[in-house]
Amino acid sequence: MKLRRLYELIVKSGMQQDPRRGKLGEYFRSVRKEYRKLRGVEKACFDKEAFNNPFADTRILYGRPDSEVKKILLGIDIDTAEILLADKIREREDLDLVIAHHPAGIAYAGLPEVMRVHSFILNKLGLRKDIAQDMVGERISEVYRKISPANHSRPVDAARLLDMPFMSIHTPADNFVARYLKALIDKNKPKKVRDVLGLLYKIPEYREAAANKSGPKTILGKPDDKAGKVFVDMTGGTEGPKDIFARLSQAGVNTLVCMHLSEEHFLKAKPEHINVIIAGHIASDVIGLNLILDKIEAQEKLEIIGCSGFKRISR
Repeated sequence: MKLRRLYELIVKSGMQQDPRRGKLGEYFRSVRKEYRKLRGVEKACFDKEAFNNPFADTRILYGRPDSEVKKILLGIDIDTAEILLADKIREREDLDLVIAHHPAGIAYAGLPEVMRVHSFILNKLGLRKDIAQDMVGERISEVYRKISPANHSRPVDAARLLDMPFMSIHTPADNFVARYLKALIDKNKPKKVRDVLGLLYKIPEYREAAANKSGPKTILGKPDDKAGKVFVDMTGGTEGPKDIFARLSQAGVNTLVCMHLSEEHFLKAKPEHINVIIAGHIASDVIGLNLILDKIEAQEKLEIIGCSGFKRISR
């Protein structure tokens, strides 16, 4: 499979799982409208991949698009050390590509852009569109201020110097795990918090994480508390607005299932009497990646070497 073809399949698959599926045409029209308003250097530097890819955190970071891909080193986090590891592996056997889940380079710098999906998700939960957009807009600005000083290019530069093709797959994989868990919970209709946990523990990636003391945990609520309306929050680049929990409670959400929750978010959630289950960050990422690989490998088999927290489990 050509690198460009792999990238296009990943983007297409992620769009099929996206909360906005069916309305992404509207998103792309807004991107083109924004582009037409730009002038000078802003227009010249515009990331034109955004015309066809709504995931700014998923990009080919280095490599020829027409290069052949058969064997991949895939990890949750890829930095210079993992690029060096890939080069060492390449010395003894063929290796065509390194894939990171968490973005690097331009994909990391573009992470705040994918957070717009939070406002769509919150609007579907019952929040007014303008309120959701304002709350998410503030959070996007906060995340931008946090990541803008980072040295985004370190692993990308290492890949370039070693001529190692490099890609990131972030939100498409997160879309897969979010939709997978929502479908699982909707189908089984768990009555209590312990029942939600029981469903998660049936998933092999979460069972393995539990054996390594990083499995699903209830951080707010008790096992016998009513699960009620369960909201799976696992996509959108990173955590949404910190002040959203009161709104979720008003929208009838009883239980929140998420990958992780910062201390600031936790303190905001605590007074709202919402059950919160942390499914596990890395394990959730692994599920999303495995699901998207299942989709890709239905068309063409790839050899995957797992590293940096990733383990291939096929379904």
